[in-house]
Amino acid sequence: MLQADFMKKLPDFELIVNFEVDNETVVFCGPSGAGKTTVLQCLAGLKSDIQGSIQLNDKTLFSSEKGINIPTRLRRIGYVFQDYALFPHMSVKKNVTYGIPGGCKCRSDYRLSVFEILEMLRITHLQNRLPTQLSGGEKQRVALARALMTEPELLLLDEPLSALDSTIRIELQKELKELQKHWRIPFILVTHDMQEAEFLGDRIIKLEKGQQLKIF
Repeated sequence: MLQADFMKKLPDFELIVNFEVDNETVVFCGPSGAGKTTVLQCLAGLKSDIQGSIQLNDKTLFSSEKGINIPTRLRRIGYVFQDYALFPHMSVKKNVTYGIPGGCKCRSDYRLSVFEILEMLRITHLQNRLPTQLSGGEKQRVALARALMTEPELLLLDEPLSALDSTIRIELQKELKELQKHWRIPFILVTHDMQEAEFLGDRIIKLEKGQQLKIF
């Protein structure tokens, strides 16, 4: 379970969030500049100067009161960026294994092999290609595979389908829903699209100028 209760001052307003997420998908929606991506960045430890606390599975990741701030690389959080952030000079397989020390899942605390994750996302046949040789949907699957490679306890997705055409977008919405059921960890997703939010979200939180408005 994720428990987040924090505040961050932004140039035009204060971002204030207070929510809990079990093994479900919570979608943050709202207009551009409402603070949606900042929520993800705070959870991942990519933003400083915040006040409050973040706990994941009873472990404190951040507490301004107690002076705790676990580094991003140790938080066991997967992050899929809006532009996918793939390394153009690396093959699909090297991109996917980038977050693994030595590029090998040899430690005993990993449950799934690289091959199993590539198979799960149906990109095994692409493992030797470069990102420039991939379609938008294929890049999205590679970004997801990289985020899941470290077997995170929380997955953050920043408008992961916004750059895709409608047919691929609908297909991948279904895949994301199935992936969450399989993985059984909290997914926090950001989108502008209310229809997408209603399809993917077990709960929806609307943000307006940093203020949290729960829809359902």
